[in-house]
Amino acid sequence: MTSSITSPWTGMVSVDDTALSVTDTRGLGRPVVYLNGSYASQRSWRRVIAELGSGWRHVTYDERARGRSKRSADYSFEGCVRDLDAVLRATKVDRPLLVGWSYGAALAAHWADRYPDRVTGVVSVDGAVPWGYTGEEGRETIRRLWRRMRLFLPLVRPFGMSASMSAAQHAEVNIEINEVCAALEPVLDRLACPVRYVLATGANLGGGAEEMEQMRASLDPVLGRNPHLRVSTKVASNHTQILRKDFQAVAAAVRETAAVSAREER
Repeated sequence: MTSSITSPWTGMVSVDDTALSVTDTRGLGRPVVYLNGSYASQRSWRRVIAELGSGWRHVTYDERARGRSKRSADYSFEGCVRDLDAVLRATKVDRPLLVGWSYGAALAAHWADRYPDRVTGVVSVDGAVPWGYTGEEGRETIRRLWRRMRLFLPLVRPFGMSASMSAAQHAEVNIEINEVCAALEPVLDRLACPVRYVLATGANLGGGAEEMEQMRASLDPVLGRNPHLRVSTKVASNHTQILRKDFQAVAAAVRETAAVSAREER
């Protein structure tokens, strides 16, 4: 990374046994780091980034085996934590605003809890709620779903809807994040930075509309206890479509969170 500070950079960042595809616009505005859904790639954020414009420094990257990143022997949540650390080191980004969708929202919440001095705020896009499929019944439901989908995974991979993993690996990633989210309540209670939620409505792949509303409603007790957490807006699109259809609402939540953080810093 030898170009000037304002010149965009795209390249590979090494971490553990793999390498991550990273893009950094390297603008002079507030740094925003985008954290993807479980099997998505950085391309999911292009509408949000275009809406926010060049007044921000946008950093996106593909997790292990997603997008242009390389495969790994470790697809764990802790591996994703190390990936974020590696990206921040490589880009020399200090105290970013973390914007996470789905899996990435839980990652952002955990990061903000572990490293409160290294983050200015969090925007959670239909994620980071304290609910998940757990227990053996829940795990088997997830495995059964991914076994049924195994023939379709190579077909949807070019569209950023699956990773370069086997169906069994997809399932284990999903099982772990459900367990992480089910235990998320104390993490959310401790967060001291501004956190804004953009919540979808409707169903999701593997979850009906009623079930998804129960999931989102699990956030209500935490919102009542922690004043740093607020719902910025609830939009009409579902979990899968939210970044494509409601990118303006996500961008508005980014601006809102940054403004709150700026006031608190003064």
